[in-house]
Amino acid sequence: MARHPDPVERDIRRDAARPHASLNREAWERNRLVASIALFSGTGLLVALPFALRAGAEFFLPLTAALVIAVCLVPLLEWLERRHIPSPVAALIALGTFLVFANTALVLIVVPASNWIALLPDRIGQIKRTLAPVIDLYTQAQGFIDGLMRMVSETQTLGDRIGADVIQPGSLLQILTSAAPGVVINIVFGLLVIFFFLSGWTRLRRRTIRGRGSFTGALTIARVIQNVVDATSRYVLTISVINGTLGLTVALLLSLIGMPTPFMWGGFVALLNFVPYFGPIVAAVLLALGGLMSFPTVGWALLPAIIMIGLHLVEANIITPMVLGERLKMSPLLILVSLSFWTWVWGTAGALLAVPLLIIMQTILAAAGKPDIAGFLFEAGTLTSTLHDPPDDYDES
Repeated sequence: MARHPDPVERDIRRDAARPHASLNREAWERNRLVASIALFSGTGLLVALPFALRAGAEFFLPLTAALVIAVCLVPLLEWLERRHIPSPVAALIALGTFLVFANTALVLIVVPASNWIALLPDRIGQIKRTLAPVIDLYTQAQGFIDGLMRMVSETQTLGDRIGADVIQPGSLLQILTSAAPGVVINIVFGLLVIFFFLSGWTRLRRRTIRGRGSFTGALTIARVIQNVVDATSRYVLTISVINGTLGLTVALLLSLIGMPTPFMWGGFVALLNFVPYFGPIVAAVLLALGGLMSFPTVGWALLPAIIMIGLHLVEANIITPMVLGERLKMSPLLILVSLSFWTWVWGTAGALLAVPLLIIMQTILAAAGKPDIAGFLFEAGTLTSTLHDPPDDYDES
């Protein structure tokens, strides 16, 4: 015959179980409180950070650009160190390699571009004659051209008053000597950051890994650092090669049709192609303007822009996806948001840094875990997917 539990024994067991349920409920409430503090603190930081970055652009922009460039130069640094070259010497060689490429791009782009800008006032008449058939169809454009002529004429007159014997820069050193002191300080600051980052990279990485309290933590940190370096340097190097090839191809085709300074235009195409979506549009507009300044008919004038657009479509839809593959494939929406955000914060320089910064943040978040904001708001009050659901006996009333 089954024995019925004694009422006193039943009450004792129930009272003994209550502390455990109470502890579970208190632990869940404590986790929710921590999650709430983290959520609202993170939201406040995200709201304030863009304005702080924009207000402190003179400091944050050269620092961020230097760090991105330094991360991209880390594979070259490690390759030199594996050949028993001391870290400071390897850092100096890597920095010198970057300066050689930067100075070459400057000579190919900036110097001829200054000549084209100087020729613009004299070519306004030719542009009008080239566009005459189009202007006849759209007579409203006549007022725009006249206003542009007046503006250029006033700019030229002002430039003549300021001084006509301005020396055009021919190298990075000449730009440094003729630039404002603030620009010189920022450039020197950025170069020093790159050098010291690279020279101390190996020691910094070892110190960071060895400072972890467990082998698993050290392994995770090492993997995150390596993933950030690999993803960023691979993307920048691959895109640089693709854009350089695109610019060189455009330059060769422009030289075949008789476009003046074709390598300058190829350099513009390569540089602007680093800016997703908007860069190729600007490059096409500039090539159309250059064509109008160089050729007497509309068809020939638009041919440089047509060549660039055709090659860009092949590059963007076939070559780049095939070379980069799925590993570095990013959401177009995220690219557009990153591009808009960093352009608003730092202008053209921010647009050039938008994609590398997006890659770095995505790599770090992929290792650290992403906040589960939707779960916090609409489910069981969790902030990340690793937190547990509330206990079953929790009474929300």
